[in-house]
Amino acid sequence: MKPLGKGREKNGPSLPPRPGELPKPVRCRRFGLPVLLFLFHFVFLPYAGEASSGRGLPSRTEVPSLRGERSTRFSLAAVGDVLIHKPVYEAARNKKTFDFRPNFRLVKNRVSAHDLAFCNQETILGGVEIGLSSYPCFNSPIEVGDGIIDTGFNLVSLANNHTLDRGEKGVIRSLEYWSGKAAILTSGSFASKEEGDLPAVRQVQGTSCAFLAYTTLTNGLRAPKGKEHYVTLYSKDRASRDVKKALGAADVVIVSMHWGSEYTHTPTEEQRRIAGELAALGVHIVIGHHPHVVQPVEMVKDTLVIFSLGNFISAQKGLPRLVGLLVSLDVAVTSMRGEKRVSFENVTATLLYNPSRSPHGRYTVTPFDCLTEKILPDFTSVYGQFAARVQGKGKAPLAFRAPASPPEKKKSPPQEKKRAPKAKKQ
Repeated sequence: MKPLGKGREKNGPSLPPRPGELPKPVRCRRFGLPVLLFLFHFVFLPYAGEASSGRGLPSRTEVPSLRGERSTRFSLAAVGDVLIHKPVYEAARNKKTFDFRPNFRLVKNRVSAHDLAFCNQETILGGVEIGLSSYPCFNSPIEVGDGIIDTGFNLVSLANNHTLDRGEKGVIRSLEYWSGKAAILTSGSFASKEEGDLPAVRQVQGTSCAFLAYTTLTNGLRAPKGKEHYVTLYSKDRASRDVKKALGAADVVIVSMHWGSEYTHTPTEEQRRIAGELAALGVHIVIGHHPHVVQPVEMVKDTLVIFSLGNFISAQKGLPRLVGLLVSLDVAVTSMRGEKRVSFENVTATLLYNPSRSPHGRYTVTPFDCLTEKILPDFTSVYGQFAARVQGKGKAPLAFRAPASPPEKKKSPPQEKKRAPKAKKQ
């Protein structure tokens, strides 16, 4: 595991010289040398590119180089399942309303610092009007979405095994809520077939990004006949059509995959097969979820694959289900002579902990670098265990954000040896 770097290099590529012919020599005996130096500095020398201003902050969107290259970059963050059980929404209840912002406050600055931030909205947001419900058929308060948006998430997957939990009414309520949030890009559930046939595309820092979302399972539930667009089921043929359109409309293609087997840290054969298919189609990033536990981050050919981010927030029990993952990275796009190359930099994994109770409040998502022994005993050992599961065997350029430093054990002062009393002379 590589240690987390101290920051991005500040040296950007150079701009080309100004167009036009080189100026003729200036004939001036007295001021010839200063004038030539002036021209050399401001005409002949290229300007230095602006330094990147840090992850998630506005940066130079297009930097041409002397070789004719143009590069753009943006930052991306991703977390896993927003799985709202009854204990979670009851803890967020404030009389007749709900407030989930406190649950995410410890990660808000980290998430909102990125240009794009992803989460999987596992439970349908139908609101109190159709009756809240928990496992096995979920319906959550719409205020969950308000909390997600406030935290900085703007890429939301709606395709998972609980999309159809509350039938057509639940799907329509969910789509009505998200359709009113222009700053949020959703995928995986659509109001019409026509909408579902078009990739969702967003311009970010001079780069166009396409977002697709699929699920491999729906818990046996089916959309009404003729309304299969309510949830996007994965198939190789469907993905092939969608990705082809996405590549024609965008520089970078991001795919959300709800896949795999629950509660296993090892990707299934199906996950690896689908990852290979998406990589062969030219997808750049695959963001996986559903197992409710973390799985490896790997490179499959030229595609960055996050097999499972685990839970972001839930009321599930057992340590593996309480440890989730925040993956952040910079995506760089270099164009030259009509060809584009996508690369990944500063890929960083931050482990998260979501206890039912802590000094920070109920179900408050807490990064491992903010933990204490009171919140999670022996958290440094837990960190090592789960970091190893995320690292996997792949060749992803992955660094880890270190956990908080464990408290130093207080050394008890050395005790003075008691001297034996001197024997009295008789």
